[in-house]
Amino acid sequence: MLTPSSNTVLEPVTARLLARRGGATAHFARFRVTEIGLGDKALGQFEDAPILAAAALLADAKVDVIAWNGTSASWLGLQRDRDLVSRIESATGVRATTCMLGFFEDFARLGVKTLGLVTPYTADVQQRIMDTYRTEGIAVIAEEHSGISDNFSFGLIAEQEIAAAVERTLAAKPDAVAIVCTNMNGAAAAERLQAMRGVPVLDSVAVTLEACLRRAAAAPP
Repeated sequence: MLTPSSNTVLEPVTARLLARRGGATAHFARFRVTEIGLGDKALGQFEDAPILAAAALLADAKVDVIAWNGTSASWLGLQRDRDLVSRIESATGVRATTCMLGFFEDFARLGVKTLGLVTPYTADVQQRIMDTYRTEGIAVIAEEHSGISDNFSFGLIAEQEIAAAVERTLAAKPDAVAIVCTNMNGAAAAERLQAMRGVPVLDSVAVTLEACLRRAAAAPP
């Protein structure tokens, strides 16, 4: 897992999810991400060089899959992640994926056309995400965002607050709800609300893990 440096959620949540599954371990490498926004400084955090350097370190551990466990392609465009996967695989010889590619695989598998969107981000980032999803054939018909740009602070949002935001988007009757941020502690709430409401509720950390496990079962790239 390639992890934003200020992220405190995805490692413990991934460990808990894997403890229930058994048979696999997760390993993490960080690169610096501290702010989410549309300014040059914030966008520059997602240049390829530090990501590929972190991927090379993970490859030393002879992992089966390398994943960019972040959601930046939501506002940068999915082609950014498609290209990143190709570069990681070329540089390391290890199968690769990303959180957002995992989301769109799930949307296709579930037949999702309309979506409820829950994030911690600012309004301008949220709008960019909705534009990206529309380009990819997904209409966001209900959205909730917390208006925060500091990546560390995303991990401080209470699970109850995340669950309430999901509930509000469910009122619009979307095909699914996506909790988009790998430093947002929404995995348990997503699982619980999906069981209660009968609508897919997809959490970023859980989605990334499942995408990795699917690739780990497949042949090498």
